[in-house]
Amino acid sequence: MKRRDFLKNSALASSFLFVPGFVKAMDAQVFLSKGIKRLVIIQLAGGNDGLNALVPFRNDIYYRERPTIAVKRRDLLPINDELGFHKNLKSLKSLYDTGELTIINNVGYPNPNRSHFRSSDIWQTASGANEVIKHGWVGRFMDNYGTKPYNAIELGNSLSVLMKGETRSGVVTRDAGFLNKVASDPYFKRVLSNYDQQHLSEHNMGYLYQTMIDAKQSASYIYEKSSVYSSKMNYGTSSFGKQLKTLSEFINSGLDTKVYYASLGGFDTHVKQVGAQDSLLKTYSDAVGTLVADLKANNTFEDTLILTFSEFGRRVSQNAADGTDHGAANNVFVIGGKLKRPGLYNAAPDLSKLDDNGDLIYEIDFRSIYSNILENWLDADAGKILTQPVSAISIV
Repeated sequence: MKRRDFLKNSALASSFLFVPGFVKAMDAQVFLSKGIKRLVIIQLAGGNDGLNALVPFRNDIYYRERPTIAVKRRDLLPINDELGFHKNLKSLKSLYDTGELTIINNVGYPNPNRSHFRSSDIWQTASGANEVIKHGWVGRFMDNYGTKPYNAIELGNSLSVLMKGETRSGVVTRDAGFLNKVASDPYFKRVLSNYDQQHLSEHNMGYLYQTMIDAKQSASYIYEKSSVYSSKMNYGTSSFGKQLKTLSEFINSGLDTKVYYASLGGFDTHVKQVGAQDSLLKTYSDAVGTLVADLKANNTFEDTLILTFSEFGRRVSQNAADGTDHGAANNVFVIGGKLKRPGLYNAAPDLSKLDDNGDLIYEIDFRSIYSNILENWLDADAGKILTQPVSAISIV
């Protein structure tokens, strides 16, 4: 195939590349080692309003600043005399009651950026607000500790910066069948039959080919390996539910994957927040509750840690459109069976003390959560992954 023809058709090819990068066929013989610790990362994309998820129902400021969108006491699931979960977060309430959930309040970073893209970038690369990093913190974990592309899998259609490392990246796919179908396409095979070492040595061309090679080799491994387990749990019909169902099948079939990433979008609730956020929280809670039940039924919950974050919270005061605008600090949920401090890790936000923009003041740097997970869960040297030294908090 001529170089010109290859480049002409590279759009199709690149969809694979960025889709997933997977397992070597030879690795199909590697069985999931029981006891491997896995991290599931879930992003509530768009900036979830944490104040309406975990509600300070005795705080007059909360109701004063949110006259039409504040969640009423009767619509809450109280966890103490001050705070209550939104009624649609029933699974989180159950996990809180059983000591399998840690809530970390006031999580953020210095000089917060309210741009969705930039703030997501900061959370996914673990960078400071004043620096731009091209590789994600999971990608850097892969650079240092990954041996196969499928050691980190993103559920979706395109690979996020979170998964991209300098020398090795994770893979992305909607499900094992789709990936295998794409990798079996005659055009895909034809392109791969025409590469040589010269192609691999070229910067862009080499990256393209190497990604395709990884995708091809990984596809068969993931497809064959994950075919041993099909979940019978009802994850609902949402796209997010389907992501978590696929994720559970990957975990419970024994893929040698240490980090998974899924996301639920739609939390950018500037207008008519009530209703929209209610529905999203139910989608999140129902799917996560089913995932936990699925993992417990297969004895994989104890070795799985689920981290949920959003790129920023919302402002304390509602806007004129019955919604909320971009804010700063937010709560983070960590779910697992081996938590050191289940329940509330720290106090709820102080609504009487806000920053100069009227936003919640961050108390815990999000990278201190990553540091703890890297060191105590993934058995990694956080110093090799995080670009700035940060003290770890004790969650696991």
